[in-house]
Amino acid sequence: MSELLAIQNLRAGYGEAVVIPDMSLSLGEGQVLALLGRNGTGKTTLINSIVGVTRRFSGTVKVGAKDFTTLRADQRARGGIGWVPQERNIFRSLTVEENMTAVAQPGPWTVRKVYEMFPRLEERKNNFGNQLSGGEQQMLAVGRALVLNPKVLLLDEPTEGLAPIIVEELLAAIGKISRTSGICSIIVEQNARKILGLADRVVILERGTIVHDAASETLKADPAVLDHFLGVAGAAGHNKHQAGPSGASAN
Repeated sequence: MSELLAIQNLRAGYGEAVVIPDMSLSLGEGQVLALLGRNGTGKTTLINSIVGVTRRFSGTVKVGAKDFTTLRADQRARGGIGWVPQERNIFRSLTVEENMTAVAQPGPWTVRKVYEMFPRLEERKNNFGNQLSGGEQQMLAVGRALVLNPKVLLLDEPTEGLAPIIVEELLAAIGKISRTSGICSIIVEQNARKILGLADRVVILERGTIVHDAASETLKADPAVLDHFLGVAGAAGHNKHQAGPSGASAN
């Protein structure tokens, strides 16, 4: 399995605040990584650092053989990083199809292929972004990331606020995307139980540091680890606001 994403000794944060003190992490082709941890532990900051929207103090980020460390966020997007942020950031004044054609790059992932993955997007292709349900907006956000034809797909709490049937559909699609196209994925998720069946590997963060890194199957067989690091969020899948202290900027 060839390495697609390599983070080495990354130190990053916002302004003068260091949120990620020293992070090394790598992912291989087709691998799905679940990134877990209480609120304020650095999950979103790590995603944002890979995207290129935080302050980097030191360390490197590579995608395949290319060094992304000093590239701007837009250069990283064009070079192989697809990002689905919590806010989705779709263009609400553009149609579903325009949202994707506006950013599409040549490659195997086309608008047609996204429609095959998410048929309801084709049904809504002439609807504006602000006319979509939350689930449809999330599918569009994923589709828009895919038509960039990324090597790495980053999803920050993609199931938040969605109905269970939509969550099931979305997670199945993400699994299929990774395993059939070779894209490696990092998924930030509050509900560990929801994501263990999809991920190959699980990393748990505390204070911007990896405190546990194991195969998903290993964690499934030892729920005490989840209970120890995540409390009610891991054990019962309660609302994320019950999972730990707030701190969105360092999430």
